[in-house]
Amino acid sequence: MKEHILKLWPELNWIKDHDLREKTARTWEIALERSVLTVDDLNTIPFTLLVPDLQVTFMAHKRAVVQIAREAGLKCNEFFGRDLPVDMDTLIAGAILADVGKLLEYEMREGKAVQGKYGAYLRHPFSGVALAEECGVPPAVCHIIAAHAHEGDLVKRTTEAYIVHHVDFMTFLPFKDRLK
Repeated sequence: MKEHILKLWPELNWIKDHDLREKTARTWEIALERSVLTVDDLNTIPFTLLVPDLQVTFMAHKRAVVQIAREAGLKCNEFFGRDLPVDMDTLIAGAILADVGKLLEYEMREGKAVQGKYGAYLRHPFSGVALAEECGVPPAVCHIIAAHAHEGDLVKRTTEAYIVHHVDFMTFLPFKDRLK
């Protein structure tokens, strides 16, 4: 695993399955290789283009989603584990990869992140799944990537996908809704 990916994502160490951890990291490596965005950009650009003048960075949002999802998964296992077990490796890998496709969706113009031509045609759940599948990420994790946004509203989500979906939206909608 490359040092800059581990620095970007220390949460990768929470994935116990070595193979899944490596595939998750490799997906981020490929996304960064193909993106105009750099690691530094991810720590400065806003996590969404839908909220004007947002100061919360891409990585602050993403890491919050992963950490909150992990805590939710642990609590689900504590209280409902026998009846509704959460696969923690799948959950964490899915949360880390949920927005990896945004690296292909965005472009930089005059120092600001904007939706690029690619992003106008394919939103990040689609490109994220394509990147993950290229790296051999298992279908259960690809499902989380595909189902975390509104595109997933028409599919039956797994427990892990529900957790990532709701955590992602609970850390996005309050920012969006304060504009109203």
